[in-house]
Amino acid sequence: MILHLIDGTYELFRSYYGAPSARTSENREVGAVRGLLRSLAALLREEGTSHVACAFDREIESFRNQMFDGYKTGEGIEPDLFNQFELAERAVHALGVVVWPMVEFEADDALASAAQRWHDHPEISQIRICTPDKDLAQCVVEDRVVLHDRRRQKVLDARAVQDKYGVAPESIPDWLGLVGDTADGIPGIPRWGAKSAAAVLSHYRFLEQIPRDASQWEVKVRGAASLVSNLVEQEDQARLYKELATLRRDVPLQEELDDLRWRGARQEALAGVCEDLEDSRFLERIALWRDDKEREGHAP
Repeated sequence: MILHLIDGTYELFRSYYGAPSARTSENREVGAVRGLLRSLAALLREEGTSHVACAFDREIESFRNQMFDGYKTGEGIEPDLFNQFELAERAVHALGVVVWPMVEFEADDALASAAQRWHDHPEISQIRICTPDKDLAQCVVEDRVVLHDRRRQKVLDARAVQDKYGVAPESIPDWLGLVGDTADGIPGIPRWGAKSAAAVLSHYRFLEQIPRDASQWEVKVRGAASLVSNLVEQEDQARLYKELATLRRDVPLQEELDDLRWRGARQEALAGVCEDLEDSRFLERIALWRDDKEREGHAP
């Protein structure tokens, strides 16, 4: 069995910027949700797709915004995109996929928690976290938990993460803490670039294990003295940035594994969504409908 964990926020953003614009008769932009539904419907038709869940950032802000004022917010998101968030959750639920709408946590935290919870389940052969987001690379475990970039059809196992970022999956938070992550508003430590951080962390693995004296380094890195000086000077910030980049694995997900089994779309709910999208033709793409007794379920 393969468990597919979908980064719904990424999928919605990707669809908004990649799929054609579509406005309803009331001038509401719905193109991103249309694209999202088509993308997930295609996944559900693939052989081997059986257990699926999708996480969304219902609120762009999370507990991390209380930790650091510079952390990402919803500022700058296109209104036409932001206004599709609620409809996207409803659409995916109508499609029959379990939805995890995050408020206090982030969607990435939900995906990390699910991967942690089920990665050693005897019925699961592989967990595919469907996203290219480098933050989630920290969840990769050998070839059992992998990242799947569905757009490029690329799969990153632990070796591929090492090849791409220069560090093992468990060192990704440390690497992001030093290098920074502009998408999340993490500034990083001055002079610590991707290559220097990878060179040091590939040897010492974790931020805390890096000697604070360059003369003690067992790895040769250009400008080591300056790197150490900046790290020592911004020690507290570096630890904070690492914590910001570390995904939580304790999100209280209510579902059991069998709840994630896709049993078909909810016909009445999906028909309602398609009416809002003014796209009734999408219903023709659905090959399986849930039984009447479980058709509606609990909407997010």
